Formats: sequence, structure tokens, C-alpha cells
Amino acid sequence: MQDQAAADAGNNSPSRQEDSSAAGGCCLVRGPIIVGAGPSGLAVAATLSQHAVPFTVLERSDGIADLWTNRTYDRLRLHLPKVFCELPHVGFPDDFPAYPTKHDFLRYLRNYAERFAVSPLFGRTVTAARYDAAAALWRVTAADGDRAATTEYASPWLVVASGENAEVVVPKVKGRERFAGEVLHSSAYRSGERFKGMRVLVVGCGNSGMEMCLDLCEHGAMPFMSVRSGVHVLPREMFGTSTFGVAMKLLKWLPIKLVDRFLLLVAKMVLGDTEKHGLRRPKLGPLEIKNVTGKSPVLDVGAWSLIKSGNIKIAPEVESFTGGNGVRFVDGNEMDFDAVIFATGYKSNVPSWLKVRGQVVVLNQTPKRHPDCSRKKKNDTLIHVPIADTRVWQHTQDGELFTEDGKAKAQQATSSWRGPNGLYCVGFSGRGLLGAGADALNAAADIAGRWQAMAAAAAGAKISSV
Repeated sequence: MQDQAAADAGNNSPSRQEDSSAAGGCCLVRGPIIVGAGPSGLAVAATLSQHAVPFTVLERSDGIADLWTNRTYDRLRLHLPKVFCELPHVGFPDDFPAYPTKHDFLRYLRNYAERFAVSPLFGRTVTAARYDAAAALWRVTAADGDRAATTEYASPWLVVASGENAEVVVPKVKGRERFAGEVLHSSAYRSGERFKGMRVLVVGCGNSGMEMCLDLCEHGAMPFMSVRSGVHVLPREMFGTSTFGVAMKLLKWLPIKLVDRFLLLVAKMVLGDTEKHGLRRPKLGPLEIKNVTGKSPVLDVGAWSLIKSGNIKIAPEVESFTGGNGVRFVDGNEMDFDAVIFATGYKSNVPSWLKVRGQVVVLNQTPKRHPDCSRKKKNDTLIHVPIADTRVWQHTQDGELFTEDGKAKAQQATSSWRGPNGLYCVGFSGRGLLGAGADALNAAADIAGRWQAMAAAAAGAKISSV
């Protein structure tokens, strides 16, 4: 099948998609397999299109950008200015606001897909992906929509672009089954309109939790926000421009710790002391925390003034549900609520279907002996992956490339997009849409180089056979 892939690379057909005509069969696709039709997957596909490389996009939902289409609240806007959220090759229209709405962003993504002729295969839920070393191919199994049959897609390259927000995260809280009110995840929240006059507990104090509390207030509800750990709240703008933009400019000249000190000084001048109102700041600065954990600071869009006025009340971490409408907090206090919303985020589902076992993965520019080679397990193999301008050793237990919560184990921004054997990860760097776009450019360029090399080899083989 590898020979067939090389022959396909020599075929200059403009086709961008391949699918199996018979459910339950095996389909050798031209070009890479891209899993996910969100912003990351679209960015890779668009860039491959620019390189004249065909591709196949597998998407489990019935449309592009499933998260933005079906699992976000109505008032959502991009938290960063549009210039920091553009995908490669196409900017936002000039008539879009500085912070595009959810509907603006979806319109942009749909036009983007149409412009680059990205037509994903919808209703394809990937259930397994493994590397077949004998054939030098990735074999990706996908369930075909509502049908019981599955199809296997095979390609020398696999691009994982299913995102860091594929599955909801809901913490286990003792006694939840006894709660008489409504319990939902933020993915099911659309508007505070139906909660008018109700006491609502929002668990989580990130950007979504804060904004939902604001929305609940504006619709006449009485929101309480449960805060488990420290959180950095920053003004969305300072000195007439975006806080994110200011931070990016300062980081070009100053160390991250100094930039953090500056941001926190300005935040205190603009917002006041957040700790006086129950929002303790972490010891690490906002940018340093983002680098270490991937957790973004809260960019205030109006909730902070309502916290100071007491319209949004701060509560401790939830300890348990006590029966009826009762909720007990870790400080021992109890309160009744009509509804509880878990704004506790999402995680990747990649570890459930991508398995790369029995390998020690070495990310390095030039082949070197792995420091732990003398202690390798019996069935481990040593793989050298060339990466420009980086020196990163990474030993993965049993060859897993993702942590249990779905984050890529290669944390360095310069290397996190590429794994072994034609595996690429786009949108897992923790750097938002801007980082996903950079990953897409890198991955697509690398694949294009390999595609062209295969095409040249196939052409040479044809000439020699004449």
C-alpha cells in the first residue's frame, strides 16, 4: 500500500477528498488524513490546498466547528481582538467588530472552508488510529454516522486536529443525584433568560464562568460563582488597546516575569484589589501560568463591576449536594439553589483513540543517543524525529504522545506539532487560535515536502521502467 501511496502522490488530480464507496471497507486516501473540522483542521486543510496537496477531513458532527456551532452560549465573543484570531491566509472582514461575535466567527469559518474547497466527511467518528509499521501507513477507523458499519482510512500521514475541547469536563460531586434542581454543563447553556428570578450557582471562574454570571445578572437571575483556586482577572483593554496586544509587545523586549508584574500593577490600578472581593490571585503571574498550565487569565467584559457591587456573589469550592436544593461548600456553609451550572471546561478525547505504543520518542534536530537508552524496556524502539531549531528529548511511557487529560506531551511551541512516523498535532500547543494557525503552517509545509518527495520518486520510477 505504500507503493500505491507513492503512485497517488505522482497523480496531479486536483481532488481534495477521498471516501470509501462501501461502508465497512478500507480506503487508501490521497494525501493526509485530518481528524477534526474545527478551526485547526480547517487551517491545515487550507494550507495543504495552497501547496496543492490533497487531503481527507474526518469530522464526527454534521458540520464544521461543532464546538462553536452547538456548544457555546449566545452572547459569546472572541476574547482576543480579531487580529490575533485569524486563520492562515485569510483575515477577518473589515466590517467585523474588533471582538467578533460567535455568529461572526462562524460566518468567517464557513467562508474560509468554502474558499479553500474544504469539504469534510461528516458523521465520521474516529474510534481508533494506529501506525502500521510494515506498510508505513496510519490506519484510522471511523464509525459512519448512524450506521453500524465502520470504514478504515489509510495514509502515510495523520493530522490530529480534533482540539483540546472535544469532551466536556464535569467534576464528580458527592450527592449530585439527590439535587432537586437543574444541573447542566456550560456547553448546554445558551442564555440566562430562562433562569430569571432563580438562584443559580456557577461552578468555575474562568472566562466562560464569569461571562455566564454576567449574562445571568442581565437576565434577572441571582448568580453565585464557586471559586476553587486562585484566578487572575485582567481588564480586557489597557491604554486604549487590548491587554493581550500590550503583553505581546512587551514580551519582545522584557522577560515574562517583568511583563506579569506590569500587567498586575495596571490591573490593580484599573480594577482594584480582587482579593478583597473573594478572588485570590495565584502566586505565579498570568502569563507564566498560561505557559506552565495552559490556563488563561480572565479578561473582564463586565462581570467584575457586578462582583464588586454584590450582584454576583463569590462562594467557596463545592463540597457536596445535600438533598433537595441544598449545596454544601468546603467552609461548611450550605445554601439552596434552583440550578447549578458547571463551567468546568473541556478536554481532548485523543487518548481514547490514538495509540502509539512500544516507542521511545525522541524529538531532536540530529540523531543522538537517548539518555535513557540503557534503561529501555525490552520492546521499546528508538525513533529520531528531525525538528528545526530545537533540542527536545521526550520519553513517553509506553509511547503515549498525550497526557491522560488530552494535552500533547511535547510542550515546546517549536516542536509540539510533530510526532513520529508522519503524525502531526495541530491546536494542542495551548496558544489558542494564533498557535493553531502556526501549527497548521508548519505541519502542512512538512507534509507538502514529503508529498513532493514521494511524487518525485514516483516519477523517477516511471521513467526508469520505460
